[in-house]
Amino acid sequence: MQPHTRALVAAAAFAFITGKKVAGLYDHGAGQDRRIAAEARGAVLQGFDGERGSRFSGTLPEIHDAGDAAHISFEIDGKTAKGYDRASSTFYEARVGEGLVQVFDHAENAWFAYDIQDGEAAQSYHRSAEANR
Repeated sequence: MQPHTRALVAAAAFAFITGKKVAGLYDHGAGQDRRIAAEARGAVLQGFDGERGSRFSGTLPEIHDAGDAAHISFEIDGKTAKGYDRASSTFYEARVGEGLVQVFDHAENAWFAYDIQDGEAAQSYHRSAEANR
């Protein structure tokens, strides 16, 4: 799975599962901020990848990445999303925590972590939750 696809999956999973807007991501594996935004209303998702200048959107159980002209399946089960990226022929699993999403890429056989940026605040959900402890 491409790194930008993993980030897109993390943003979509967070938006679907929490109902909160995503204003950006911090990609821990790459050590960089990613300009990805997403919002879900029920089973419908709208998103934008600012680095690639492309949209991603759709209705569960599938979203479309216009940048790669590819579909990604999504199955939500509690705080977990599972699916298949058709562009890379790869399965994934995404676990959503308090402002943090971990994506397991089966092709890489590895976990990737993303800190989610809150659209309403100057900090991410994850960092603000830790600061309040």
